[in-house]
Amino acid sequence: MTAPRYGFLRANALSLSFGALFVVTLVGQVIAGSADFNARQVANGLPTVSLLDYVTSSSFGVDVMENWQSEYLQFFLYVFATVWLVQRGSSESKEPGKEGRESDEEQEVGPHSDDESPPWARTGGWRTAVFSRSLGLLMGVLFLLTWAATSVAGWAAYNSQRLGQRQDPVSWVGYLGEADFWNRSFQNWQSEMLAVGSMVIFAVYLRQRGSPESKPVGAAHADTGQTG
Repeated sequence: MTAPRYGFLRANALSLSFGALFVVTLVGQVIAGSADFNARQVANGLPTVSLLDYVTSSSFGVDVMENWQSEYLQFFLYVFATVWLVQRGSSESKEPGKEGRESDEEQEVGPHSDDESPPWARTGGWRTAVFSRSLGLLMGVLFLLTWAATSVAGWAAYNSQRLGQRQDPVSWVGYLGEADFWNRSFQNWQSEMLAVGSMVIFAVYLRQRGSPESKPVGAAHADTGQTG
């Protein structure tokens, strides 16, 4: 049976919508953040900065990066955790007893692939091994990169604050041991763990009709891994 064809906008509506929302909210952060930063500058008797200067400042950079890295940590942990851990009744989980990497047949790799399978799923060897873990690996790499960027931007912002208070700056390695760095990290991480854990549990007992993130409305609470 031939799959129905859709226009580009309809076929990519979800990613395009969230991409647009990302741009809108980022612009909103720039405007609101700049206003807040300049208000603090005025309160401290310091000169205000332009929008461009604010966007290229360590203050803006650390705010953006610390949010991004917590999101990628969330997805990295969730992608790997759901391979081995289950939650009975949740649409976000595999069924109990199906923990693990699953067989090649179930995963449609190697001789069990078809003509429409991605090339690296068909070839076997290291290519299939890498492709089989590519989503989690990418999330992990993006987390490490954004966490590193957070540390650099946070270090610059921290030293800027210290210099304003006539204190000596600290090295980057020294900043990694500062409470400021870990407070920023844990503050974002705990919110992501709460969000994921809440979604897993709420999906057992609550429904959203038509959403693939929810079970069918009439599905039993104990039904696991179903999507509506």
